[in-house]
Amino acid sequence: MKRLFPYFLALSLIPWMVSTAAAERMHVTYQVDGKPYEGYYTSEKRGAPLVLLIHDWDGLTEYEVKRADMLAEMGYAVLAADLFGAGVRPTEVKDKRQHTGELYKDREKMRALLFGALQAAKGWGADTSKAVAMGYCFGGAAVLEFARAGAPLKGFVTFHGGLSTPEGQDYSQAKGKVLVFHGTADANITMDHFAVLAKELETAGVAHEMVTYSGAPHAFTVFGSDRYRAEADTQSWTRFTAFLKETLN
Repeated sequence: MKRLFPYFLALSLIPWMVSTAAAERMHVTYQVDGKPYEGYYTSEKRGAPLVLLIHDWDGLTEYEVKRADMLAEMGYAVLAADLFGAGVRPTEVKDKRQHTGELYKDREKMRALLFGALQAAKGWGADTSKAVAMGYCFGGAAVLEFARAGAPLKGFVTFHGGLSTPEGQDYSQAKGKVLVFHGTADANITMDHFAVLAKELETAGVAHEMVTYSGAPHAFTVFGSDRYRAEADTQSWTRFTAFLKETLN
């Protein structure tokens, strides 16, 4: 599959915004290929290294906003991107499957949306020369797609994300280190998928670190859910933030 760069057209902010001398928190609208997408951008200083955060299959929610704010407090600029489109926040399983399925079938569009979000973050003042992409579940699969697309980032991090590589793709163009956090008890994405990815990354010569957590099911980082596992969440977040310091500072 050829590498695709987005047809990024314009940026605009929606009316609601909180901005202080110490921090900036903005619900933002940006365009990719002429269509509007609604993200969340937060940073305590202009020019901070970027963390590009990709949402789960229910779209950008308060969960991603909370994680973004946690990272901004550590000194990073964070764009919680939108891959579904303005106003699209599915709540029914069938709708979640529809929107993720459309992007799984159209990998060029997925890549365009990721590159478009990266360009948008640069426009708001983030340092995209020092950037890491991270994602949850569907977002983790999207982050690995971004890595295979050859995105010029320092790292690609997935939390309980999809690990399979589509037919015809590989990691030969990947730049930056891949960091995978996975639940050993994940019934959706199995340890077989985990092992296959490890072999693919090793074959391609991609630097990687892959960690599993015993007893952790799919979506083990989601606060308040019956799948949440505090120990696995704490340990993975600790390693992730250390990785950011190692990679971006």
